[in-house]
Amino acid sequence: MPAMSIAVSLDGLDAALAEHPWGYLVTVGDDQRARLHAAPTRYEDGTLVVVAGTGSRGNAIARPDVTLVFPPVDPRGASLIVDGVATVEHDAVRVRPTWAVLHRSAIPAPDGDGDGDGDGDGEVGQPMG
Repeated sequence: MPAMSIAVSLDGLDAALAEHPWGYLVTVGDDQRARLHAAPTRYEDGTLVVVAGTGSRGNAIARPDVTLVFPPVDPRGASLIVDGVATVEHDAVRVRPTWAVLHRSAIPAPDGDGDGDGDGDGEVGQPMG
């Protein structure tokens, strides 16, 4: 499966988010290391809203350039990556998107045949249990 990146227009971000029910808010701590917070994300009035803890909110206040990473639901799907500028309101981080992309890795699915269903036949089907 080849790697692939597809730019997502900010006007089309709400449609892309419909296929990515939750994601990681990536902020930067005082020690300059990335911090991740997993949470469902709402899209309201052109901003992404993540309810977050005090650490993530503090990081977003100090360093408002953040990233949201939404993994695919299907292992053959693409991750949605969104950069933006954060503001903090009450218990939420609101991110105004500045750039977005859908990205699919070139790494094969765990079953080695690229279809991600675990049976090794290269055809999409139900995962092995």
